[in-house]
Amino acid sequence: MKKIILTFSVLVATLVYAQKKYVMVIHGGAGTITKENMTPDKEKAYREKLTEALKTGYSEIQKGKPSIDAVVSAIVVMEDSPLFNAGKGAVFTADGKNEMDASIMFGKDKSAGAVAGVHTIKNPIKAAIAVMQKSEHVMLAGTGAELFAKEQGLEIVDPKYFWTKDRWDGLQRAKQKEIEKNKKTSQNSLPDSYSIDQKFGTVGAVALDKNGNLTAGTSTGGMTNKKFGRIGDSPIIGAGTYANSQVGISGTGWGEYFIRSTAARTVAAKMEYQNKDVKTAAQEAIDEIEKMGGDGGLIALDKDGNMAMPFNTAGMYRGAVTENGEIEIEIYR
Repeated sequence: MKKIILTFSVLVATLVYAQKKYVMVIHGGAGTITKENMTPDKEKAYREKLTEALKTGYSEIQKGKPSIDAVVSAIVVMEDSPLFNAGKGAVFTADGKNEMDASIMFGKDKSAGAVAGVHTIKNPIKAAIAVMQKSEHVMLAGTGAELFAKEQGLEIVDPKYFWTKDRWDGLQRAKQKEIEKNKKTSQNSLPDSYSIDQKFGTVGAVALDKNGNLTAGTSTGGMTNKKFGRIGDSPIIGAGTYANSQVGISGTGWGEYFIRSTAARTVAAKMEYQNKDVKTAAQEAIDEIEKMGGDGGLIALDKDGNMAMPFNTAGMYRGAVTENGEIEIEIYR
């Protein structure tokens, strides 16, 4: 009997040891991303950029830098790429502008910062961290956020910097569809713009540093053809971004539903109050969004290096890196 118990103990220990510990997870958006609609060159470009973002963030962790640095550096890589709906690749509003949002949260002390509806800040995630570290506020919006970013020495660019043909064409298709439909959209049905561009390219990252501290960040260009200064979940702490000492979360998808379900905070609450593991808590949060009529996905990383990446769309650009530097990239379901 003792031999059996000893053998079982060794087996359990081996399994625990063999379990991967992740130190960073990222996403580049969820939506109708299928292999049939993806060219080999485009898939290669996405995989390379996601890999670059992970390597950049991982290098910060390896240097012993705080998780905040890892999250910001990874997100900046994606903000600087036209592939994603954030920064350089931000989609257009109904009036032909690029309006961006971003947020960041440090789990150890729950400090947070966010910007919303900005047009000239090259890297909105850097503005979010500036708000967190150098102001008495959590969220700044519009011209006020841009003035603050300029005062902090962040790079300010001409709005033309964000113009890309792919996003401009997407706006024109959305507007044409809107004209053709010319009908009211009921509260529970999908807006026309979503039927045109269902790829939610919001980017996000969660990192666990060598001191065991978690940080989560999210950046987005919002929704194609959005009107009236619409702001989604990405800059809202507890909706699109959340981190505490136990878990960090970043979401991507139909923002209104992430706001209404306080998706990111819900994951953390399920873990804190119901003792659920990160995979169960994250999946239940996405299930709730689906029941409400929304779609999207999220990434979550807990203090022990366990991660979850549930989504209810055809695909989600996502990736992770282990403490040993092993990189994993996935796109399709």
